[in-house]
Amino acid sequence: MSIILELSVTPKSGRQKLSIDSSSRIKCHLKSAPEGGKANAELIAFISSSLRLPKAAIMIISGETARQKRIKIETTLDKGTILQKLGLDHQTTI
Repeated sequence: MSIILELSVTPKSGRQKLSIDSSSRIKCHLKSAPEGGKANAELIAFISSSLRLPKAAIMIISGETARQKRIKIETTLDKGTILQKLGLDHQTTI
């Protein structure tokens, strides 16, 4: 099963953090600069470690060079469980 998440990425923010903004969109702050795919690699590694899934299970399907991204997560987990593991379940519903 695949889950698609849309998120807004803020590279070079000096921290790694996931939150939900006022428009109910997932916001991801990353430490890496958006040069040479470093921020995208950090995003995949961050989501992978948060969900305890292999990096190969997470893929950026759109927005590789943009701040607005869509990622596909190959997993048997449902969306609610994914949000819970990412620490987003207690925030505004998506």
